[in-house]
Amino acid sequence: MASDQPIPLARPVLGVEEESAVIEVLRSGRLSMGPFTDSFEKGFADMLGVEHASAVSSGTAGLHLALSASGVGPGDEVITSPFSFVASANVILYQGAKPVFVDVDPVSLTINPEAAAAAVTDLTSALLPVHIFGMPALVEPLESLGLPIIEDACEALGATHSDGIKVGGRGHPSVFGFYANKQMTTGEGGMVALSDPGIKRLIDSERNQGRAADMGWLDHDRLGFNYRLSEIQAAVGTVQMTRLPQMLSDRERVAASYETALGGIEGLELPVSDWEGGSRGWFVYVVMLPNGVDRDAVIRRLRKVGIDSKPYLPALHLMPHLAEASGARAGEFPFAEAASARGVALPFFPQLTQSEIERVAAALAEALGQRSPV
Repeated sequence: MASDQPIPLARPVLGVEEESAVIEVLRSGRLSMGPFTDSFEKGFADMLGVEHASAVSSGTAGLHLALSASGVGPGDEVITSPFSFVASANVILYQGAKPVFVDVDPVSLTINPEAAAAAVTDLTSALLPVHIFGMPALVEPLESLGLPIIEDACEALGATHSDGIKVGGRGHPSVFGFYANKQMTTGEGGMVALSDPGIKRLIDSERNQGRAADMGWLDHDRLGFNYRLSEIQAAVGTVQMTRLPQMLSDRERVAASYETALGGIEGLELPVSDWEGGSRGWFVYVVMLPNGVDRDAVIRRLRKVGIDSKPYLPALHLMPHLAEASGARAGEFPFAEAASARGVALPFFPQLTQSEIERVAAALAEALGQRSPV
């Protein structure tokens, strides 16, 4: 790749195997809820070491269905993180419940278990920890609270808890997303991994307009949604699972190379690969710019030299609709707000080359007014 070629933020890994699987589906004439969906679900559950998995149209859909199947409803409270993609809070509103935000750990950026415990009230019906940027949240101390847990693992495929259990493998409904920038992709799509067969039945019904497995295709006995994953997407996902070990390994390589290349930039805080014994499943590479730096100006300077980057992520409790719903205000969650103000996602994908990593590092140093570290 030429040195002046633009470097995108993300790029999926796709090949002829995915093409062949899609063609097989098209030629079969069965485009929804067919054998590829069944195979994708079984393979995903086996990979995580859980009993069940339900394929859905997006990670957002999976979170919504998991909350619904766990009994969250109007008037309830759900404790979650203010540092996340907006979907993890929006789904609480879908159920008529109130998001209760608590601050995050300053290193992992995952929910602080002590803060979550202090926020529990008689109205608390569930906990929704977010494994942000692929870093495992501390779920074990949350389990001691005796409340339903729905894990937002949409960014955490490949992550491992300190006890060696894979994120998504503890048995709680755990939701993964397969958008194009994720560790594996189906374009759009998601999966709910879980151990409870009753919740599995509810999710499978509600993703399909409330139709039970033993009912005719026009019969429905509960409120449901159109949250199915297409057979074409399931075919892509089935192939992607065979690529996953290599793609995860390549992401680890890119992250390690970034750590070396960026290490000499003064004031720059790099993401950690391990924390409290847990191991990150690398999703994005988000650095914290030095205090006082104009982040927007840095992003513009990188864009001028053909390097894509983005602020990651907004503080959810400062979004107008979530501030109104939660009653949270600016200044309540300083660690989340600091990360939101300083975080920048750099290009990150398995095919990123060493020369491209060095080019990003040099451009970032220059954008910060420093000499290139490489």
